[in-house]
Amino acid sequence: MAFQLGLISDTHGLLREEALAALRGCDHIVHAGDIGPGGILQRLAGLAPVTAVRGNNDLGLAEFAQLPDEVQVELGGIGVYVLHDLAQLRIDPVQHGVRLVISGHSHQPRIQTRDGVLYVNPGSAGPRRFALPVSVGRVTLGPQGLHAQTLALPVAPPVRRR
Repeated sequence: MAFQLGLISDTHGLLREEALAALRGCDHIVHAGDIGPGGILQRLAGLAPVTAVRGNNDLGLAEFAQLPDEVQVELGGIGVYVLHDLAQLRIDPVQHGVRLVISGHSHQPRIQTRDGVLYVNPGSAGPRRFALPVSVGRVTLGPQGLHAQTLALPVAPPVRRR
């Protein structure tokens, strides 16, 4: 049976109903930082167990003082490494037995494979930034391996000002 991993990042204090709907049914949820205030992790935990890291905008917020800046865990039987900013990756995932690296920070959804390691940035699920999509991600871990996708959330486009 496949393990469903939900990915979310850069909520910046805004957890949309569309994001909750897209993550419903996941076995575990990873938040890749820039969480923001408002009980977001608690709301996500109502859907599934949550692993979260602190983002640069979470620094100095007491509610996130206990969160790590990066974490390596086993989820669905594979090694997973989570950090906010991929540019801060200081390990060799292959040497550490990591098959999936999850990050955020750029607000740009991205899926890439390098040296047999899957790198996923689910994009930003919080306030829209520029013309970037509002999105989350999902990774299916099953007999066929890892399959990642980003899901653009059906939210209204930004209002154009003249």
